[in-house]
Amino acid sequence: MDLIGTVKIVSRTLLARKGRSFLTVLGIVIGVSGVIVIIALGAGAQSLILGQITRLGSDLLSVQPGKSDEKGPPVQIFGIVITTLTKEDAEAIRNSDQIPHARAVNAIVRGNVTVTWQNKTMDTQFSGTDYAYPEVVDFDMQEGQFFDRQQEQGDANVAVLGYSVADYLFGESGTNPVGQVIKVRTASQTQAGGVPLRVIGVVEERGTAFFQDQDDQIFIPLSIGQQQLLGIRYLQAINIKVDSSENVTSTKEDITALLKQRHRIQKDIDQDFTVRNIADAVEVLSTITDALRLFLTAMAGIALVVGGIGILNIMLATVAERTREIGLRKAVGASHSAIRNQFLIEAGCLTFLGGIAGIILGVLVSYLMAIVMRFLGYDWAFVISPSSVILAVGVSILTGVIFGLYPAFKASKLDPIEALRYE
Repeated sequence: MDLIGTVKIVSRTLLARKGRSFLTVLGIVIGVSGVIVIIALGAGAQSLILGQITRLGSDLLSVQPGKSDEKGPPVQIFGIVITTLTKEDAEAIRNSDQIPHARAVNAIVRGNVTVTWQNKTMDTQFSGTDYAYPEVVDFDMQEGQFFDRQQEQGDANVAVLGYSVADYLFGESGTNPVGQVIKVRTASQTQAGGVPLRVIGVVEERGTAFFQDQDDQIFIPLSIGQQQLLGIRYLQAINIKVDSSENVTSTKEDITALLKQRHRIQKDIDQDFTVRNIADAVEVLSTITDALRLFLTAMAGIALVVGGIGILNIMLATVAERTREIGLRKAVGASHSAIRNQFLIEAGCLTFLGGIAGIILGVLVSYLMAIVMRFLGYDWAFVISPSSVILAVGVSILTGVIFGLYPAFKASKLDPIEALRYE
């Protein structure tokens, strides 16, 4: 029998068993769509990370307290408090001739506070920093101005509001935030207590960076954050803006040498700080997302295998059901290869149909997820890689052929006389 005739027989067989055919391909559909969705999620996550990096800039360095592996997370993640990084270290980096490419340096501490204005109250994050913060981070003011060197070093009780904070506290009333007095307090301070701060500016809307809402925070002078809110004298980070991305590596080495000298560190193992650049963070995040994507792809592969086993079971049941038909065809002259090819084509058609349906479902789910992520404010790209589609369909067809081989050979080797007697 020619190929066209075999395809016609296979088509009639599949249409005669629509429900069974649908259930058979369901595992393939889930596996193929899973592969496409996972690869699309990985590409979207990587685009998000690169977008966050572009927003922050590739010419930033950060000094963090505690020795940690450059490929791993900072020690603060584990709740370890290191008190050896100080404001004097930031001043030394800023004023040192050993670090010629440091364009701007700022010290920073962070914490959570409750902000109150009249009858409005909200929980947000504060950044206690110095006058150089706008030079390091690069942002524009919507209203007013950022505190200057004199205000910061004079411990002035002033604050600059992020866009979301200003909108929540003053947007409904239409009051100009600049000049208003707010109160901020930490969880350890009493309800009636709090530090009064005069608002001197509002930052333009900035969106998210490194999965943190840059608009949901306030900025206060470093000493106010250290002494009046946190009760500490050390820093949580020092950020350095390098004059060019080409000089990041050399500046990182210069800063490391300077701080080793200041902290009197002789051996690397005794180092009590870590200098990181944005590229390190990208590499760490990319490693995590790649590992997660590989794991989830393996899970989707298991779904494909499960779908293949389903095809194997169905094809074996089909061979048993059609034993008399196979015997009749062989009795009138059908060859072993014709019988084998018929069942192989049937298995291939099932997996091909499952692959096509899986592609459609995977693309649709990926698109909907991209829409949801954009709605949530993330710069999420909808990316469907042609290689993922080819991989998913190719694996699904290969799965069908592999799991269809045994039933096909079993059918082709049936003895026609015994097959005709089968009940």
